[in-house]
Amino acid sequence: MLRGSCLCGGVKFEIERAVGPFELCHCTRCRKASGSAYLTWLGVRREDFRLLQGADLIKTYELPVSESPPPYDTSFCSRCGSQVPNLSKTREPWFEIPAGSLDDDPLIKPDKHIYIDFMAPWDHIADDLPQMTKKDIQASRNLTRPPA
Repeated sequence: MLRGSCLCGGVKFEIERAVGPFELCHCTRCRKASGSAYLTWLGVRREDFRLLQGADLIKTYELPVSESPPPYDTSFCSRCGSQVPNLSKTREPWFEIPAGSLDDDPLIKPDKHIYIDFMAPWDHIADDLPQMTKKDIQASRNLTRPPA
């Protein structure tokens, strides 16, 4: 069992296990939401996620769609401002949580950098993980979609 929480401890959750992907997102929106070079997103199955406390503290900011779906939103603790899992996405069979909110080791490691074409100019990737641009991501989504 993996535990997670916000900075003040008001929001607490647990997940049975992390399944991935484990992405390091360099898009402008994630950089601004995290206040860092990238935001770490870790995939979990909805059935493995349990909110233990703090539902009343969770707020979500939805950024208007600027180009095309998907829309962007971010959830945070209204007391301390820490990123927390977005509970509106728990209806999906799989969703992403901010890996920095975990208190325990997820026992998997990051598997790729995404949206590297939007990297902060002062950032430098120093590992050997795959690097995907916006175009790469769109192409991979088109390959995985069933024909209309």
